[in-house]
Amino acid sequence: EVRIIEMNPRVSRSSALASKATGFPIAKIAAKLAVGYTLDEIPNDITKKTPASFEPTIDYVVTKIPKWNFEKFREAEDVLGTQMKSVGEVMAIGRTFKESLFKGLRSLEAVKPLRLENVPKDELQRKLARPNSQRFSYITYALEDGWSIEEIYRLSRIDPWFLDQLKQVMEIQREVESVPPASNPVSEPRAVATGSTVEIDSHDPVATARGSDTAGGPPALENIPLDLLRAFKEAALSDRRLAYLTKRSEDEVRAYRKQLGLIPVYKRVDTCGAEFESYTPYLYSTYEEEDEAQPTDRPKIMILGSGPNRIGQGIEFDYCCCHASFALHEAGYETIMVNCNPETVSTDYDTSDRLYFEPLTFEDVMNIVDVEKPTGVIVQFGGQTPLNLAMRLHEAGVPIIGTSPDSIDLAEDRKRFGALLTELGIPQPENGTAVSIDGARLIAERVGYPVLVRPSYVLGGRAMAIVYDEDSLDEYMRTAVDFSHDRPVLIDKFLEQAAEFDVDALADESACVIAGIQEHIEEAGIHSGDSSCALPPVRIAEEHLETMRHYTRRLATALSVKGLMNIQFAIKDDRVYVLEVNPRASRTVPFVSKATGVPLARIGALVMAGRKLQDFDLPEDLTVDRFYIKSPVFPFRKFPGVDPVLSPEMHSTGEVMGIGESFGEAYAKAMTAAGLELPESGIAFISVNEADKGQAALLARRLSRLGFDLMATIGTAARLREVGLECATVFKVNEGRPNIA
Repeated sequence: EVRIIEMNPRVSRSSALASKATGFPIAKIAAKLAVGYTLDEIPNDITKKTPASFEPTIDYVVTKIPKWNFEKFREAEDVLGTQMKSVGEVMAIGRTFKESLFKGLRSLEAVKPLRLENVPKDELQRKLARPNSQRFSYITYALEDGWSIEEIYRLSRIDPWFLDQLKQVMEIQREVESVPPASNPVSEPRAVATGSTVEIDSHDPVATARGSDTAGGPPALENIPLDLLRAFKEAALSDRRLAYLTKRSEDEVRAYRKQLGLIPVYKRVDTCGAEFESYTPYLYSTYEEEDEAQPTDRPKIMILGSGPNRIGQGIEFDYCCCHASFALHEAGYETIMVNCNPETVSTDYDTSDRLYFEPLTFEDVMNIVDVEKPTGVIVQFGGQTPLNLAMRLHEAGVPIIGTSPDSIDLAEDRKRFGALLTELGIPQPENGTAVSIDGARLIAERVGYPVLVRPSYVLGGRAMAIVYDEDSLDEYMRTAVDFSHDRPVLIDKFLEQAAEFDVDALADESACVIAGIQEHIEEAGIHSGDSSCALPPVRIAEEHLETMRHYTRRLATALSVKGLMNIQFAIKDDRVYVLEVNPRASRTVPFVSKATGVPLARIGALVMAGRKLQDFDLPEDLTVDRFYIKSPVFPFRKFPGVDPVLSPEMHSTGEVMGIGESFGEAYAKAMTAAGLELPESGIAFISVNEADKGQAALLARRLSRLGFDLMATIGTAARLREVGLECATVFKVNEGRPNIA
């Protein structure tokens, strides 16, 4: 029996997905129909021959998988229901459901695999019965534990056909695990390749259950029959997963696979099931025979996108990728976009000359590089995802253009970057890197509490926290992060009551343009993505502005920045500190571009491709003629029970911009656009530094006259009482309870 649940006479989230899945642009065609065209009059952009009245036909399978960020909301119950909780999604295309599903799961960029061992049966039953973001891992565990498909279906209500498809993939992996170890060679010696060490594949969901049983030694790569190896790859299981199973490096697996001629081909999305020729290179990989990529000999530049939207890495980076593609196309390059996010403009088939709808992993990118042989690859516009690939791609001989991978690593590696700042004489908060709890304690004792702690190589402040004492530091090191010598924990002296700023700039070998200096409105310790910011800054001395400009230009030169860069500064006790440098596009690039009217991403892309900044006739410092406010949008209503107090870890999922002739007008517009109504009564909480307490008293008096009750931290409350205002006291986090958290 089929029943209609609802009907929406508009485009929807599903419409966008269907457009990407079929190559049939629903919104574009709907707009033309609305102004009077008929379907027969609208040509198909992909075939160039058929009209839009031809219903799309596909000869592949498309899978969409949501991206959740429950790790950002630790108090939230990980239960899925009628209230949407995902923050993004991925889409994957394959010739079979198995291939499509596992390409999609690898595209999710899991933070780390969920390792399950000795899960009690009653807990496993609960996890299977209640929809949650990790249910796939629990289903995998149950299948490995011998549960039948019928048992899992009864609890999960997931159709047995899907469960059987998953079981088939697990059986392929089990066959690989049963291959004889290296002590029983059955083939020619392998070709040894250098490269990455063996590690579990966080992009491979089969790795989220218990590890393989290799008590007799791992299976020898060369002993795996070719038909089994082909089945492994046809199921979209990664080289990295095979490296883990065979205890070899990913580069060794890749070299051996290529030696056997086991490489993917690329098929085109054509809307017509291959009945007509496709003129639009919208491509996906599969392990079959006929290749439809048809690469050209034109000079080409590949742009790596940002993958699924998630907190800390959203459509701001897609904006940069799209504008880079437009600029490079106009400059005569063939543009190649690689991304897996159906929500983005970058995955429209007409944004770039060639679109590869593929996971953003080393293996998948290298497969495309082997086919296309690009003149250059851009990793600076897609956020942390492509940056994490930069060094490996560079070592594999891929021509990374723009700022060099070594300079990117220099800025990300806290030890190297700290040494650079010391060499340049640029102030930084006291800091250190730790790979053990004891090491973290020593650093915190040296720099003094409170300290700001965070993992290496992350975006969006993931697992970042302010720690006020040794017990809290120990707890953080034990539970919040995984650390190693390659990925130490970063520990900085936290600059309380500092003012923080973001600076975006463009640079080449001989020039640097300051695009915008933005002042954070929220207090120090709030993630930059969660703080509203003002352009131009409203409460900073000109000498400090000049210092920030000077430091920016010196760092651009020292890092040999070619393209965009972002620097975060703090000012405390009349001294300017550098907090971090990102030699890439930042999430504030769209905001600054719209405020200044200068297309920063376009210019940055052209500079990376070889143009000079002087060609664009830009002043040394861009200016604005009114006030612009960028304010965050938060999802707390979707997560009942989650404390909405902001922290160094980013929680916002979007942003708005307010424009006005005064700061107040722009800020009020931004608050309204973000859905935050200005309160007319209640409690006004005030906490300011010593220099601002005089003005705070005037503000507090006005708030009191408007009917607000006043609450402040100890020092501010004392000052307000001195001027005759009634004020309740609340402690700072490190002073006891009740506190502001």
